[in-house]
Amino acid sequence: MKYIWILIPGIFAMSACGSDGNNKKEKNDSEPKKYTRFNGNYNKTFDDLPDLHIEAANENGIGPLEARADTTRYMDRLVKIPGELDIYRVDKLTHSMPYLVPKAASLLSDIALNFRDSLVSKKMPLYKPVVTSILRTNDDVKGLARRNGNASDNSAHRYGTTFDIAWTRFDKINPSDTRTLDDGRLKAVLGQVLHDMRERDRCYIKHERKQSCFHITVR
Repeated sequence: MKYIWILIPGIFAMSACGSDGNNKKEKNDSEPKKYTRFNGNYNKTFDDLPDLHIEAANENGIGPLEARADTTRYMDRLVKIPGELDIYRVDKLTHSMPYLVPKAASLLSDIALNFRDSLVSKKMPLYKPVVTSILRTNDDVKGLARRNGNASDNSAHRYGTTFDIAWTRFDKINPSDTRTLDDGRLKAVLGQVLHDMRERDRCYIKHERKQSCFHITVR
């Protein structure tokens, strides 16, 4: 009996250590997410599959829309995107319309503001990104497919949740500033901004090489 009582405390001690270990694991699991810096690999970092974009579009958007006239049914759920602001410019739209759901419009504004703030913090000349595509209808998608064989019939653009930002064109804000930045450097700054947004689960992003744009869907 003496030996039994000697061993029991050891058993309890082992149980207590195991419990502490589990508690520590749970504590680590509940710690805030640690964000990383963009590593410069656009294709690998921004490679969210179309299914993810469509899933987020279904959850957060309208439609999908068949024709442009259908937008009148959703005007209470859409925000018109101005053609030009101090923080971004919308390109001439040929196969889309300047409307987004409020959540996506807010995401676009935050991206543009963070891009400008990042340039300021780096003491770089100021530029603004160019938005090249926004809300499309099924008719728009069909028309685009006739010109672009890579256009998808099941496009997330049809839900008002998705927009494209060019990575080869940026507008200089202050023409009198003689300093310039090439598109590659500006793309890197924008890439870090988008990486931060994606890390915070605010959007899905696809780096479109042939279209020279970031394809972005709000989450």
